[in-house]
Amino acid sequence: MRIQFIDPGAFRAELSLQKASFVSDDAGGHTETWSEIATIFGFIEPVRAAAPFGAGQRHERVTHRITLRFRTGVTGGMRIVRGTRSFSILTAHDPDETGRYLVCLCEEEQT
Repeated sequence: MRIQFIDPGAFRAELSLQKASFVSDDAGGHTETWSEIATIFGFIEPVRAAAPFGAGQRHERVTHRITLRFRTGVTGGMRIVRGTRSFSILTAHDPDETGRYLVCLCEEEQT
């Protein structure tokens, strides 16, 4: 596999990596709360992708690619926040399997 070069100087955006936790309420449901795991620096690129077919399946839509330094434990279902914008992580992968970078394909959450 070809080693991918990513300019580390491009990691200028300060981001908050967050994980959801669910707290039970008294009515048998739950409340979703987000807690910050780490403050990280990354590079955000706008992308547009879609997987529009359905039949009861989730419709994946990638709107941004966020590249950061490699760290373990980043999975789909987490989110990355920058200022007032938040991005749901759909997938996270090491692009060249060297343990240097992590590329997250994300969808911007609508507020």
